[in-house]
Order: sequence, then C-alpha cells, then structure tokens
Amino acid sequence: MGQGAAERKYDLLTALGAWGMGQGGAEAMLALRLSTLITARYNWRRDELTTGQREIAALWSVDTRTVKRQMARLRELGWLVLVRQGARGRVAVYRLNTAAILHATRDSFANVGPDFLARMTGDGTGNDSGAQPDGQARKQAGNVVRFPGIAEPDGQDAGWARISDRLQRANPHTHAAWIAGLAGRVEEDRLILRAPSRFHARHVSTHLRDTIYSMAALDGIRRISIEGIDR
Repeated sequence: MGQGAAERKYDLLTALGAWGMGQGGAEAMLALRLSTLITARYNWRRDELTTGQREIAALWSVDTRTVKRQMARLRELGWLVLVRQGARGRVAVYRLNTAAILHATRDSFANVGPDFLARMTGDGTGNDSGAQPDGQARKQAGNVVRFPGIAEPDGQDAGWARISDRLQRANPHTHAAWIAGLAGRVEEDRLILRAPSRFHARHVSTHLRDTIYSMAALDGIRRISIEGIDR
C-alpha cells in the first residue's frame, strides 16, 4: 500500500460509512457490508480479497444468493474489480478500486468535517484554490533531492496540474522528491503518467499509486498508468 497506507484505509472506510448513512436503505446496507468485508478480510499487503461466498455470507448474516447479488452490485459500481474468476474450489480474487469508491462518495466528505474535507480535496472548501504549503512544509520540500523531470512540449496538462497540486499540498516532501518529476495527462477517466526512468516509475507505482489514486479520483479518474523511460 505504500507510504500513508494506514491513513488511506481509514479515510476509505470513513468515506464509505458517511456516504452510506447519507443514502439510507439498500445503499446504506451495501456500504456497511463492504466496510465490514474490508475490515475483516481484505489483504492490504497483497491488495486483494480472497474470501469464499459462504464465509462472506456468515460474516454478513445472509445467504449465499444475497452475497452473489451484492458482489455483482459492487462490481457494477466499479468498487470491486474481479482479478481472477473462482473455479473448481478456488475462490475468486477481487481488488478494491479505491478511485471509484472515493469518486462515488466525494459528496459526503464535508459531512465528516472540515479536516476530512481538507485532507481529501487539498483545502477546506473542496475546491482547488491553489493554497501554498506553510513555511515549514516549504523548507522540508527544499531539503530533498529532486529527480530530473520530463518537460511537456505543449505545457502541463490542466487535469494533471490540478491533481499534482493536491498532492503537493498533502505532502510537499514526497511531491518534491517523486511527483514533481512526472509528466502527466488526463484522457477521459484515465491518468497517464510518464517518469524519467524505469526506476522512478517502479517506485511511484509501488509506493505512491494509491496516494495518486485518492487525489485523482476526485476528478473522476478511475485508471492510472505509469510509464518509465530511460535517458
């Protein structure tokens, strides 16, 4: 899950809970069931869910037919992605689509409180005001080694600029070291990032993908690709 993984887990569960309570009815139950499944059975280290339908049914206190319907609904929403189909006694493997969940629940951020809204959007109002980090954050950002970046011939993509700005406000130190050197562009619901080297791309993919997802999801991004080039 990379740096800040624990915080992102709690943020995801908080967003789900707040959204569910605001919806009520079937959607509230869906959010509760997914939150319980994530808490009890999601393997964060491997970023996957490998739990059989009978075990899920026992956890949710329902029958397996209800589990099938609810899992189908979660796939339909894009919140769970089927990685491997279950067959011959082997359970299916799922992965959480954090970006899709945060995008769907974004209207509930303000209900949690201004601190949560600020953390999830980059400021206390939910907009992209371009607020700058405080003096200490700027000092920390200035003390890191920056990797050489890639110059965009036609200027920086506006969508990536907005996402990058949120990331910079959230963690200036990490942004200066790893994010600032990326070139990016948004194509519909996909964010395409290019790193100055394969090493840089591997580090970002391994340690920062979820962080980038959480900020990009606020703009409706559901897929991220990270490409590395060697100079």
